[in-house]
Amino acid sequence: MPRIFDNIDKALLPALQRTMEVTERADFCVGYFNLRGWRHLSGYVDRWAGGAGQCCRLLIGMHVSPSDGLHRALRARDEGEALDNQTAIREKRQVAEDFRDQLTFGVPTNADEAGLHQLSRQPRSGKLVVKVHLRHPLHAKLYLLFRRTRSIRLLAVLGAAT
Repeated sequence: MPRIFDNIDKALLPALQRTMEVTERADFCVGYFNLRGWRHLSGYVDRWAGGAGQCCRLLIGMHVSPSDGLHRALRARDEGEALDNQTAIREKRQVAEDFRDQLTFGVPTNADEAGLHQLSRQPRSGKLVVKVHLRHPLHAKLYLLFRRTRSIRLLAVLGAAT
């Protein structure tokens, strides 16, 4: 049975960490991704073999500003739901710029820096597969974790869906 966390009465991170101790792969779908916060989970992902069926797959649906959301909605209405290559490239650059902004905000601690190095190694080792959802805003929070014998579902709903 899925569990719902509100981070008031039930905190997600400790439950997610306990569950990751006994799993071999995970699928996460999140609206936002905190690069420095990944350090709280990266050690568990590093224990997995990596590659298909033994990694963490992360789908990120990035936040858009209200003006960007309006432009996107008008474009979708005028053009249908298609996302052309030029727009996809521009939005991928924006995502990269948003991540760069995360890195330049504040002074990272030694633990932050170590976690960022670990994060940079994980996609190359096949332990983390990251995809960004660009078609429309995706404000999601879903954590699926799998053991050989069965799947474990952790569901976190912390905000309104858009």
